[in-house]
Amino acid sequence: MSDDLIRLAGVGVDFAGQPVLQDVRLAVKAGEIVTLIGPNGAGKTTLVRTVLGLLKPDQGEVWRKPRLHIGYMPQKLQVDATLPLTVLRFLRLVPGVDRKAALSALDEVGATQVIDSPLQNISGGELQRVLLARALLREPELLVLDEPVQGVDVAGQAELYRLITRLRDRHGCGVLMVSHDLHLVMSTTDQVVCLNRHVCCSGHPEQVSGDPAFVELFGQDAKSLAVYHHHHDHAHDLHGEVVKNPPFPGGTRFTPVHKHGPDCNHG
Repeated sequence: MSDDLIRLAGVGVDFAGQPVLQDVRLAVKAGEIVTLIGPNGAGKTTLVRTVLGLLKPDQGEVWRKPRLHIGYMPQKLQVDATLPLTVLRFLRLVPGVDRKAALSALDEVGATQVIDSPLQNISGGELQRVLLARALLREPELLVLDEPVQGVDVAGQAELYRLITRLRDRHGCGVLMVSHDLHLVMSTTDQVVCLNRHVCCSGHPEQVSGDPAFVELFGQDAKSLAVYHHHHDHAHDLHGEVVKNPPFPGGTRFTPVHKHGPDCNHG
């Protein structure tokens, strides 16, 4: 029996008659972290919206596991400065969530101290953790994370990626993540999908980094990124301060076979 949570087969999306995505094939399994990378305008956000069911593809099919629970973390959240919204009230917008459940989710992401803070007053790193906690409150089998470390400094980015790995290990959920942070993502993901309107290449980071399509998009210097491993003997709090000395979590779960997109013209 397949452990796929979602599968895209030949998916295409057009806007105003112009193709934004073409013949995209993608699968995310339980316990797997899949990261979408690609230049601006590559169709990453459109693909995420298609996965979430917010967009219906013009071509191809999207299959989701029956009754699949998805937790979504948006790229950004705009909150009116005059809106009296605390972190707790924001989390309680998820149906059935009380203070105890909200506190438990915040504890998982290391942000319990902001539960009564106004949402507008917390830092970028704190906000990203709150958004991640909100996604966890849906008890997801699949986490969809759109630029989860946006607005966070480098130390905070590395810690957030490690947190995502720990959450994957703890819950056994699949993770579909969009990111531009190649130097960190390439060491914290199981499979990379390089998107530029179509899937140029996909596979384990060390395979993808040597692919001609990857090098063409990101340059020769990007070839070394897949073998970069950001080892830490400590962790950072929400403000980047050193707080403890945990072991680096996990490792990759599998090594998928390298694949080329049908429209790529390399070997």
